[in-house]
Amino acid sequence: MNDRQAFIDKMTAKMKEWDAKIDKLEAKADSVKADARGAYNKQIKELHNKKAETQQKLKEIEQAGANAWQELQEGLEKSWTTLEDSLKNALSKF
Repeated sequence: MNDRQAFIDKMTAKMKEWDAKIDKLEAKADSVKADARGAYNKQIKELHNKKAETQQKLKEIEQAGANAWQELQEGLEKSWTTLEDSLKNALSKF
């Protein structure tokens, strides 16, 4: 397995982990009172948006040539860090 494929596999696995955590937040949002549900849903929407951005960058890496993917890797790692920080923040609040 080459470095690019290993990186893609690692990021895909992380995405699945975060999907589960976002699902957990969504389930929790369904069980809270209406006044708190708005804050949950706002955070969840932001997480979905950041996740979509990260998935798009991962797709670009998958489609990039052998040399170009390394240039895209930094952008994906920044998106990943933003997503990860946002999810940790959301989990700590709720």
